[in-house]
Amino acid sequence: MERRKFIKQVGGASTLALAGGLTLPAFTTQKQRHLTILHTNDTHSHIEPFKPTHYRNASKGGVAKRATLVQQIRKENPNTLLLDAGDIFQGTPYFNYFGGALEFQLMSKLQYDVATLGNHDFDNGIEGFYKQLPHAQFDFVSANYDFKNTVLDSHVKPYKIIHKNGIKVGIFGLGIQLEGLVDHRLYKETTYLDPIEITKDITQELKTKHHCDLIICLSHLGYHYKNNPNKISDLMLAKATQNIDLIIGGHTHTFLKKPTIVKNAAGKNTLINQVGAYGINLGRIDFYFDEVDELTTESATILV
Repeated sequence: MERRKFIKQVGGASTLALAGGLTLPAFTTQKQRHLTILHTNDTHSHIEPFKPTHYRNASKGGVAKRATLVQQIRKENPNTLLLDAGDIFQGTPYFNYFGGALEFQLMSKLQYDVATLGNHDFDNGIEGFYKQLPHAQFDFVSANYDFKNTVLDSHVKPYKIIHKNGIKVGIFGLGIQLEGLVDHRLYKETTYLDPIEITKDITQELKTKHHCDLIICLSHLGYHYKNNPNKISDLMLAKATQNIDLIIGGHTHTFLKKPTIVKNAAGKNTLINQVGAYGINLGRIDFYFDEVDELTTESATILV
């Protein structure tokens, strides 16, 4: 299949409760290929739902409810990917006690496909993250963290290519600048590379060498910084580059009701989505490829 000619954003986003319907308006034909992207970010070791007495998030979240949603959506469309944009670790005693093993084990049971690293995933040091990798039956990607001379060298790839329903999906990761945010003793010899320049190289490779039909960035750069607009963010990344179809963001705990549409450097649409934090929401974006490779999308934010 040739890469799509354009992206058309259709339908609004909605918040769907667990008891409500999960199916988005279905307009696929037999000639259309349907791919569902589910995503999380900044879950921060929140394994259980918030307590019913919580002042803001009463009874929301929890891995068990997320698993039920994911299972239901996969039955609806077996061609589904489950992705995470980082900060899996830190936030509850589960991390303090198990060191990240439980988080990776549960994500493996939910059959996550790909994740990237957030700054808090270094909280037990780079060796602590490496120690838990045997519990992760999914891949980590990061294109702008150079792990040469660290224990993560060769364990975290710049990108991963997945084939689903005749669609070739290229997924790469980007991480935030660690210097000044994370103690150097925790990330050691990890080198931070410019996200924009790396993105230009990676997406060109995914497009021209690997002929990906869909390119997704798992970003832990942050959605936008009002007080520091020159700081690299997802909005800035989308405007400065081309070839990214979807940026799944993290770090700023931004609750978006629907994806933001940004014109990239080539004047084409890039979708940016982020679903807050703590596993409260599950993001969903449905892509439909028709017989002439035109691409349409639908989106929803699902309340866990």
